[in-house]
Amino acid sequence: MTMLVTFLIPGIAFGLSAGLSPGPLLTLVITETLKHGIRAGVRVAIAPLLTDLPIVGVTLLLLSQLSDAKPVLGVISLIGGIFLLYLGVESFTFKGIGADISNTRPRSYQKGILANFLNPSPYLFWLSIGGPLMIKAFEQGILPVFSFVAGFYLLLVGSKVVLAVMVGKSRKFLKSGIYVHTVRVLGIVLVGFSCLFLREGLAYLGIL
Repeated sequence: MTMLVTFLIPGIAFGLSAGLSPGPLLTLVITETLKHGIRAGVRVAIAPLLTDLPIVGVTLLLLSQLSDAKPVLGVISLIGGIFLLYLGVESFTFKGIGADISNTRPRSYQKGILANFLNPSPYLFWLSIGGPLMIKAFEQGILPVFSFVAGFYLLLVGSKVVLAVMVGKSRKFLKSGIYVHTVRVLGIVLVGFSCLFLREGLAYLGIL
């Protein structure tokens, strides 16, 4: 049970942060919701469930071939730590999202999928953060892997769905205190995880 929680917590933290932080997919969720209603926003929000599968598969295959190359894993962990630090600082300075869509074009569900495929963030996340964590989880069994993945996607997709519902009811939610402060607190959490990744990377390289 302790091992499941060990991987569930980062899954929840990373999923919630990715779900609430500004990005191409969240922009499409908001745009579709404001122009076509909550149901349209929800359809875009579930796009990662389809688009991430090949990304995760290729990443795990690549990392499994590097499992004995500690210097390479060290560099990957350092990249992950720096990426998390960047996301954390960006989240900590978050001030809300504008809801002006006067210059946006209609977006479809297919465009939401395409936007996620072309967004570099999922590739960078799974290569430097999610992939290494899943490799570690798999060493403990299949259930820790499931707990991480379930926590991540439940919060990633779920938070975007909740945002679609809230924005559909009131676009003022995008600048509300509860939304802004939630993202900022998640920024602090991400900085904490970045320290762990940076420390692990230095350990792989024999510096610590």
